[in-house]
Amino acid sequence: MSTTCPIRKEEDLQRFKNYYLEKGNMRNYLLIVVGLNTALRIGDVLKLKWEDVYDEHWGRFRRHLHVVEQKTGKQNYIALNDCIISTLEQCYHGQKGEEYLFCTNRHVNRPISRSQAWRIIRKAAEETGQDEHISCHSLRKTFGYHAWKQGVSPVMLMMIYNHSSYQITKRYLGIVQEEKDDVFYHIKL
Repeated sequence: MSTTCPIRKEEDLQRFKNYYLEKGNMRNYLLIVVGLNTALRIGDVLKLKWEDVYDEHWGRFRRHLHVVEQKTGKQNYIALNDCIISTLEQCYHGQKGEEYLFCTNRHVNRPISRSQAWRIIRKAAEETGQDEHISCHSLRKTFGYHAWKQGVSPVMLMMIYNHSSYQITKRYLGIVQEEKDDVFYHIKL
């Protein structure tokens, strides 16, 4: 059984992230941007509606997203960074609040399926030469991996992921294997 991996190299991540932008498929591009920048599980991403990200009363995008996580039932408040807001602005064309961000091509009141999201992620991965172990969950893992590389506290990552120990978080992000690989690459006897 294979393990889902984060996208580790910055240049690989940029190619992967921009694949659908270059194809002009903004829904799929938004899916990747939201997945990478919120660290939400794909089930929670697919449930998002325009009212979750756009305040019709004030006519502007929200700065925070409120989600009740499907898996844990816990409430989560997530800041929407400039990358997400900018992408949302490109995708918003007056959609109604109850419409899904990632709706099917036929129905605005029905989100794409998890399997369709997987196909979208896999196509971007394959077309940009990514490892075969890239899936929807890779978006969540990629967020944490790059946050860790940029100096985010392990305690903060544990809180984001609701993990009980740093060892679990390290294993989750593939850091344990990377640290082991570094030993073998740098030790020359």
